[in-house]
Amino acid sequence: MDDTAYLALARELTSRWPEHRVAPSLDRVQALMDLLGEPQHTMPIIQIAGTNGKGSTAIMIENLLRAAGLRTGRFASPHLSDVRERITIDGAPISRVDFGRVWDEIAPYVAMVDEQRIDGVAMTFFEVITGMAYAAFADAPVDVAIMEVGLGGRWDATNVADAAVDVIAPVGLDHMHILGDTLADIAAEKAGIIKEHSTTVLAGQEPEAAAVLLRRAVDVGAKVKAEGPDFGLLDRQLAIGGQLLRIATEGGPVGDIFLPLHGEHMARNAALAVAAVEAFLGGKPLSPEIILEGCDAVDAPGRLERVRTEPAVVIDTAHNTPAAVAMVHGFAEAYAFQPTVGVVAMMQDKNSEEVLRIFAEVMDMVVITKVQSSPRAREIEELAAEAEAYFPDGAVHRAPTMAEAVDMAIMLADTASEHAGVLVAGSVIAAGEARDLLKKDDDEA
Repeated sequence: MDDTAYLALARELTSRWPEHRVAPSLDRVQALMDLLGEPQHTMPIIQIAGTNGKGSTAIMIENLLRAAGLRTGRFASPHLSDVRERITIDGAPISRVDFGRVWDEIAPYVAMVDEQRIDGVAMTFFEVITGMAYAAFADAPVDVAIMEVGLGGRWDATNVADAAVDVIAPVGLDHMHILGDTLADIAAEKAGIIKEHSTTVLAGQEPEAAAVLLRRAVDVGAKVKAEGPDFGLLDRQLAIGGQLLRIATEGGPVGDIFLPLHGEHMARNAALAVAAVEAFLGGKPLSPEIILEGCDAVDAPGRLERVRTEPAVVIDTAHNTPAAVAMVHGFAEAYAFQPTVGVVAMMQDKNSEEVLRIFAEVMDMVVITKVQSSPRAREIEELAAEAEAYFPDGAVHRAPTMAEAVDMAIMLADTASEHAGVLVAGSVIAAGEARDLLKKDDDEA
């Protein structure tokens, strides 16, 4: 499939009902699965929900399973740059040829479901790409599929399958206009992935969320492994390019685990990933060698990722309050820019004022911009007005595009100090746009 054909297909798929709007039903995706012969039941599944940490935990689970000799499929949401990132087989995004082939195979069945207008709508983009993932994983075939929930859990298209292991990363306040106003409401939506007689692996939760999740597990007879009593992070030390961990596993403490990611939140995600894989293996301990190999191989783009030097540029996908707090702590620990120039673009449905307040803890000045590829993008002047409440006079700058914002931030850093650096954050799309620009520059250098 050439560039023109692939880009046309990607535009066609993403033009469907967008994933930030929920059409609460599993009926459409179930109808597609029925027509395809139930591909979601051809492999065991580890499903991951939660407010933050789903993607990095899924990547770690994938690496641990591959180190254990299993062939993996991983479904991710959202993507940073290319829609094919959402469907990964054996650690690599599906090829353009295979992406086009899978679409050609399921397109007639998608059309049949579209014609039914179940609940009044055609299949959404997220439902279609989820169907493509299940079909691709069945065709491969994979030994296990790691399915990252897109939004919520109960009505998420990935939930058309019954996972052997369901993982709940930390639950926080996000997407409240869809999932509910309280932690209990949001936890109830995410608890929808906990299925009868599955094993539920719970990251540490706020008490309000934990009560809901545990009640659901009891109601359906799921076995629970919880961070704290059953597994967890025992210790961590900073290391060049990441951190050294010691974690509690089924086989006892394992230390000297190198994780090439920054921040305590990532260390805890690693402990969660090990627990999930051990639960998938029926409680059998992973050997220390597999844990070391799997964690060492982790590559999580857009998570406090340094993508440029002189001046250094770091990008992160933090876009809500819990993620902003985790990013700020990890950034302050891993990088010592003096000063730090921020580049921030956000979406309309986020608590931008609170996120900017948190960002101001590590950003000395900021360039406010707007992503070009989303109708949900927050307007520059609105975001800049909020930023001015938390940054000193003259420290808030504006740029109409991400490219101009990155250029301005690099110029400000260059003229400020030889120790200055740039931090891009605020949305997944913003991180993706910045990463594309800077990686392209690297490729052309």
